[in-house]
Formats: sequence, structure tokens, C-alpha cells
Amino acid sequence: CAWSIERPPGDTAGCTFCHTSSEERCSTCHQRHQFDPAVARHSEQCKACHWGKDHRDWEAYDISIHGVVYQVNKWNPTEFDFSKKLSDADYVGPTCQYCHMRGGHHNVQRLSTVYTSMGMSNADRGAPLWKEKRDTWVSVRDDCHSPRFARENLQAMDEACKDAGLKYTETFKVAENLMLDEMGEPMPKDLAPDWSGQHIWS
Repeated sequence: CAWSIERPPGDTAGCTFCHTSSEERCSTCHQRHQFDPAVARHSEQCKACHWGKDHRDWEAYDISIHGVVYQVNKWNPTEFDFSKKLSDADYVGPTCQYCHMRGGHHNVQRLSTVYTSMGMSNADRGAPLWKEKRDTWVSVRDDCHSPRFARENLQAMDEACKDAGLKYTETFKVAENLMLDEMGEPMPKDLAPDWSGQHIWS
């Protein structure tokens, strides 16, 4: 997108590192020099792309109870036997791959909930469009948790995304009002416009 590649290099370095042909290369997860499925089953393989200010997936996992269990036990082959296929895995705690690639399926988004990038957070997360994905998400948790527990957590995440979306919208409104009152600084000519193509931010 033009709005992305026109930004300063520091802003887009993380984006272009992942969002190039590396998305479709086996070696992104399996490592070029080993190409060992056991290596690809470690959560750190996802960390290579899924971390940072724009999508803090690794940070969220790493500080969760699941991430702590993983970090403490990942070198113990009786707790995490990475030589087994994901369909046969019996880990003491979930890895990214165990849940998102259930059975070794390579479509990671198949076992996600709802696209929640900023701006999408206010979408109706209970809409029929998302029902199948959300039911599947709950079913994945059945290995370790009850369906009631999974649905309660899903609802809590919905509320958190809703709150975050409202705060995000409020922030835009404050900036918009400052510009309308001519109290905001004009956009320097050497910086790119914001994501919508408008010179809103200073």
C-alpha cells in the first residue's frame, strides 16, 4: 500500500520483513538450513513475525500462563515432545502451533476468532458471519478446558476489544477536534499522511 511504503523506513521495516514472499515460503517457519518439523513446532518460530507494536501476539502469549508453562518446560521432552506430529502431540501446555495449526493444518487463520485490527474492533463479533469461526475456536479449547470456560473467555476478549475500539475512536475524535479548532500542528511536508490518506497527524 502506498501509505505504508511512503512512511519512514523505521516504521515499515517490520512490515516488509514479513509481508513479502516470506509469507509463502516453507523456510519461514521450518528454517532453511534444517527444515525440521520439530523446529517449526516451537512457538518461537511464530515470534519471528508476530511481535512488535503493530501486533503483539508473541508478547501476549509469552506473559500468559500458557506462555510461562511453555518457557519453563519447553526443553523437557516428556512435557513437549516436538518430534511427534501435531496430530499426536500431548503437550503440558499449548504452543501457538498446537492451537492454530490443529492437527498440522497449515492455514493458521482457520482457527482464529474475528479479525480485530484497529478499526475492526467495533464490528459485531456475534454476527452470523463469525459464528462458525467462534464455535471452532471454542472447540479447540476442549482439549484442556470446558466449553463454558472457553465461551466466558471469548466473551471477555470481546469486551476488551470493544473497550479498546471505543478508546481508539475517542482518540481520533480528540485529534480531529484539535485540527478543526486549528490547534493541531500542520503535517510536516516530509512525512506521509495517515492511513486514510489525510494529513491528520502532526
